[in-house]
Amino acid sequence: MCSIAGFIDLKGQASGGALESDARAMAASMVHRGPDSDGIWRDDEAGVAFAFRRLAIIDVTEAGSQPMVSAGGRFVIVYNGEAYNFPVLRRELEATGIIFRGDSDTEVLLEGFALWGVPATVKRMVGMFAFALWDRAERRLWLGRDRLGIKPLYYGLVDGLFLFGSELKALRAKSGWRPVLDRDALASYARFNYVPAPRTIYRGIRKLEAGTLLSFRAGGEPEITHYWDLA
Repeated sequence: MCSIAGFIDLKGQASGGALESDARAMAASMVHRGPDSDGIWRDDEAGVAFAFRRLAIIDVTEAGSQPMVSAGGRFVIVYNGEAYNFPVLRRELEATGIIFRGDSDTEVLLEGFALWGVPATVKRMVGMFAFALWDRAERRLWLGRDRLGIKPLYYGLVDGLFLFGSELKALRAKSGWRPVLDRDALASYARFNYVPAPRTIYRGIRKLEAGTLLSFRAGGEPEITHYWDLA
């Protein structure tokens, strides 16, 4: 199953130790999704931290561990899911001269993002997935979700933080943020017995909708594009 989480401290006040402890708390809240191992990555200067809980399936070695950094060092990914066509994509990338370190679909997607760009790579992917990708050169965060929304992903720009995670409880584990009930979402839950997307039960927190990409840079607003729809 696996789980992903992370945040950007937009105020720039958190130390490296605080970034790591918060990321570990977010990962620990979702241990049931990834019992095999965990991983943390942080960029102290940018105030970014990624957290991952792993259920090892495709490549169970250390070469498949996450967060994973691209061969060129520019991109960092945390990824939940499976790209069914990753062997095809791998062969295309190998034909350009790329040499892989392991056998995971995560590495294939990561090197695809580095070579083809995020939107173009996502359109090539066939599978179920949710991912977060940090572009260290542009200081840009990308979030993506599969075409049918099989894998969950929540996000929010609240209280000087940009938060994301596979479950809402991961966001609650981040220090410095107190969730506030969204009464309109609560009314929807009472009426429909669920909260319709993109709302969640918390004010300011959204579900990334199926078939969409989100791009975010500090100082701006999240930009959402639809790369696929059923029509």
